[in-house]
Amino acid sequence: MTKIKLCGLTRISDVEYANALKPEYVGFVFAPKSRRYVSRVRAAALKEKLEPDILAVGVFVNESLEVVAELLVRDIIDIAQLHGDEDEEYIAQLRKITDRPVIKAFRIRNEQDVLAAEDSSADYVLLDAGAGCGKSFDWKLIENVSRPYFLAGGLRADNVEEAVGHLHPYAVDVSSGIETEGYKDREKMAAFVEAARKDVNV
Repeated sequence: MTKIKLCGLTRISDVEYANALKPEYVGFVFAPKSRRYVSRVRAAALKEKLEPDILAVGVFVNESLEVVAELLVRDIIDIAQLHGDEDEEYIAQLRKITDRPVIKAFRIRNEQDVLAAEDSSADYVLLDAGAGCGKSFDWKLIENVSRPYFLAGGLRADNVEEAVGHLHPYAVDVSSGIETEGYKDREKMAAFVEAARKDVNV
């Protein structure tokens, strides 16, 4: 079954909604330019309220290795998601410090982007249209991707069922698609999770 990641949680109520819906992952964004940015203190408070069987993913953009590693070692996050220019050397160095999983995000515009994602040494790759732009990309480009991946970009309750049925990704990742006026919407979160978990053959 395709797993679910609800990303960009910023409030205790967001975590409470997630706990009730039981996605496999939630995401905390540590990129200062993001409107969903949370400090490490805030993230620690959110993680404390998170059910232990839900994994917390920290989202970073060109952050220093030391900062990412510290958040992992201190159990504020369980997985690091890299959304910037982090290269293979960065991933290798991070693995020397911690054995926690790494997700590397790739912006998919053409076949070359797909090949780069398939060659990544990260534990998982995330295939997206851009950095939190809320738009989808041409799914035909990734129909033959063989490695497990997180599908992101423009997913909502009204299209995630099709995405899961057609592509069978390892996980689906949503942020803006479960928001109203910039904040997580409980009803949209519930609708997304319900649609993503339907058994569909498209």
